Amino acid sequence: MKLTSIIVEDEETSRQILKNYLQKYCPNITIVGEAANIDDALVLIRNNDLDVVFLDVEMPYGNAFDLLEKIGDINFETIFVTAYNHYAIDALNAHASYYLMKPISIDELIKAVDYVTDIKTKENALQDEVLVPKTSFISGKITIPQQSGFEVLNTSEIMYCKADDNYTEIYLSTNKRKIVSKTLKYFEEALSNSSFARVHKSYLVNVNEVVKYQKGKGGSVVLSNGKEIMVSASKKAGLLSYFK
Repeated sequence: MKLTSIIVEDEETSRQILKNYLQKYCPNITIVGEAANIDDALVLIRNNDLDVVFLDVEMPYGNAFDLLEKIGDINFETIFVTAYNHYAIDALNAHASYYLMKPISIDELIKAVDYVTDIKTKENALQDEVLVPKTSFISGKITIPQQSGFEVLNTSEIMYCKADDNYTEIYLSTNKRKIVSKTLKYFEEALSNSSFARVHKSYLVNVNEVVKYQKGKGGSVVLSNGKEIMVSASKKAGLLSYFK
């Protein structure tokens, strides 16, 4: 799949190195522009339909996060390229698809492009489609603790689970909500043999209830009850693997 891209990097030498690597090792990438600062990058982003942006963190008169904030909602993937590893958490929170350290490893660059290519291919195939999970519907039960003992829930009735510090809110197809003194990680593991996907640090969804995927900043899924839930870039590939 061909991907349209720009490089945002203030150092000309670094731009040229990345451009040469992409042309030689990632032939599916088409570079339509380069920018040395966030103002020029903003113009390129607004004037082009992009699939992926290679984005340096530190730039004159602002940084990558300032740029992403100015853009608002986006429908392209972001690959951060930086010499500073302390930006990793910020990049994750900004829905970065991949984080490359300078000097750029060719193997890591290829992995990053392959990762984004796989995501964009699946996104395009699923956009505006009614989603049908590849996994067969798994019926089961799960127990949740209560002060007086425990309650048994049918996993098929769980729409999604939401983290609330050390508690988890469980939303059911019956429009009921259960609050349990267990972490979301606990339920992710407990439901690992059922059709549930962690789509965000705060959300675990029943993929059998997903009816639509929408591209955007990280993307989002729409459940059968109309609930829209954001998808983290780091969780996107795992979610999309559930669908045809």
